[in-house]
This record gives sequence, structure tokens and C-alpha cells, in this order.
Amino acid sequence: MSLMHKKLSPGNWQKLSLAEQIGNIGSELARAKLWNSKNLPENKNKALERALELIDFTLAGVNKASQLKEITRLREAVESLFLDKKYHLASFDNLEKFYMPFAILARR
Repeated sequence: MSLMHKKLSPGNWQKLSLAEQIGNIGSELARAKLWNSKNLPENKNKALERALELIDFTLAGVNKASQLKEITRLREAVESLFLDKKYHLASFDNLEKFYMPFAILARR
């Protein structure tokens, strides 16, 4: 798989705080939610793929078991959004409740 965030290497990603990382992941999830509401599944899926790439960058730098568990669970929930709605582990709205506090914290 080729990198979608070509200017953002995993090394540069690790320089961001966890709040900034989750906030950026949230930006991609917000885009996916928008495309989903406009019934544009291809665009939604591209945004979800970008979110997964950023989650993988985050996982590469996690060194605490509690963070690993949470970020891995986030990845599973995002992956489920590719499936039929009845198989989703979380909704876009529930994911927004997760990432929005991180986005707000990162902006301070």
C-alpha cells in the first residue's frame, strides 16, 4: 500500500502530541461522515483509508498498553465503517464524541 499522506512520514507524525494525532484522525473521520451523508461511498472510503493510515502511524509510536488498546479499538471501529451499516462497531456520531475532545485539546 502506498502512503496517502506523502508529506507526513511516520517519524514526523510521532512529533505530534497524542491529542494532535487523534484530532487529525478526527478530521479524516469528519470528511468520511460528510461524504457518507452525501451518499458518496467512494469519497467516504478514501477518507476512511486516510484515517486508517494515520491510526497506523499512531500505533507505531504507542508505548503504553492502555493507549495501544484504545487506538486498536478505534482502528477496529473505523474498519467496520467499510461494512454494511448493521455491522458497524460505532457510528460516525459516536466516533465524533471520541475524537472531538482531543481536537479541542490540541488547539489550545
